Amino acid sequence: MNLPLTDLYETDFYAWTQKQADLLRQRDLNNLDLENLIEEIESLGKQDKRELVSHLKILIAHLLKWEFQPTHRSRSWVFTIREQREEIEDLLERSPSLKPYLSEAIEKAYKRAITLAAKETGMKLREFPSLVHYTWEAIENSDFLPGIHLDSDEDLLD
Repeated sequence: MNLPLTDLYETDFYAWTQKQADLLRQRDLNNLDLENLIEEIESLGKQDKRELVSHLKILIAHLLKWEFQPTHRSRSWVFTIREQREEIEDLLERSPSLKPYLSEAIEKAYKRAITLAAKETGMKLREFPSLVHYTWEAIENSDFLPGIHLDSDEDLLD
């Protein structure tokens, strides 16, 4: 049974993607499901933006926890901070056109980070600054942890 491509898109997405790839390889542009293909390609770009905000949220939440709960600092937090920085670096390397979106992404992530930090620390939302108080330069700096000066975070991971 050969379903039309638009039906295949609705009933078996994986099969649809494989068929689209085959048609592209064959340069058979006339038989592509262009409307859905355009939608999926646009969605991929939006996914990178969402991924950037998500990594920033986790990173900023851990920076807030580090700053506002110094008695609870842990190696686990340092590892999470480091991992999120690496994920963001990889994402920006893969999609450098996201860089102009950074300040908007940080703003969006910060609001979510406060909620996450409050949930994980038991602190009240109002105990955190309502406005972003970390610069992009600080956020991406592998040696930045609020409240302490480091030459490298390596000492914290030993």
